[in-house]
Amino acid sequence: MTERFTEFERFADEVARLRGRMRGLYAGTRAASGLPEMELTVLTAVVNAAAPPTIAQIGRSLGHPRQVVQRAANRLVELGLAAFADNPDHKRASLIVASDAGRALKAADHDRAQTVTKAVIERVGNAAFADAAERMHKIRGEIEAYLKERDG
Repeated sequence: MTERFTEFERFADEVARLRGRMRGLYAGTRAASGLPEMELTVLTAVVNAAAPPTIAQIGRSLGHPRQVVQRAANRLVELGLAAFADNPDHKRASLIVASDAGRALKAADHDRAQTVTKAVIERVGNAAFADAAERMHKIRGEIEAYLKERDG
């Protein structure tokens, strides 16, 4: 008997499967960085942030518990890839900033990933990714608004 899914369930399943495929797609580049996945994820969030973020901001943005992000950030600081900085807006919530070594490591990781990215774009097409990203952005925004209303 074939199980029937609502469109939302089907979408959620595809998102979960896509996340797994994306992790697999870049597993080699992550391994070459020498960092565990969570540490590289946090470093990426710090390097790509428009302004130095707090640990809580990274956790909320990525959907990870603050404690998990804190452990990864602490390790990045130990390795000299990032540093904590005073936050003028909050005495206890430090900002995290990438060091030159952290930015260089992330740049090398990005360069390695570009080979994979280009190959996938050639197969799928840039327009398909643009369309999917726009649609997912809208869906994420509505989910975030629902959560804010529900929990707010």
